[in-house]
Amino acid sequence: MSVSEEIKRLHELNQAGALTDQEFAAAKARLLNSEATGTAGPGVATSDISRLRRSRTDRWLGGVCGGLGRISGVEAWIWRLLFVMFVLTFGFGLAIYILLWIFVPEDELIGN
Repeated sequence: MSVSEEIKRLHELNQAGALTDQEFAAAKARLLNSEATGTAGPGVATSDISRLRRSRTDRWLGGVCGGLGRISGVEAWIWRLLFVMFVLTFGFGLAIYILLWIFVPEDELIGN
C-alpha cells in the first residue's frame, strides 16, 4: 500500500470517528516520518537488503550465511543450520543458497 493510500485510509477512519484528531495527526506524522527516513516499520530499514553482502571472513562456502548474520544480528551458524534443515526437509535450501551465492555481491576489501 502506498503512503497516499495509507493517509487516505487514516483520513477515512478519522472521518468515521474511529480515530481522534490527535490520533490521526500522530499516525500521519509517523507514516510521513517513516517514509522520509526510509523505514518500513518500527526499526526495519528498507535498505537492509541492499546492504547484504557475502562475507569474506565468516564463510564456509560462499559467505552467504556470514553476510546474513551480519545484517540480521543472528549468528551465522544459525543461518547455516537453517539452510541445512531446509535442504533436508524441503529440498529448496540448496537452491536458495546457490541463488544468493550468485546474486549477492561479495564484501569489498578495505585497504585494497
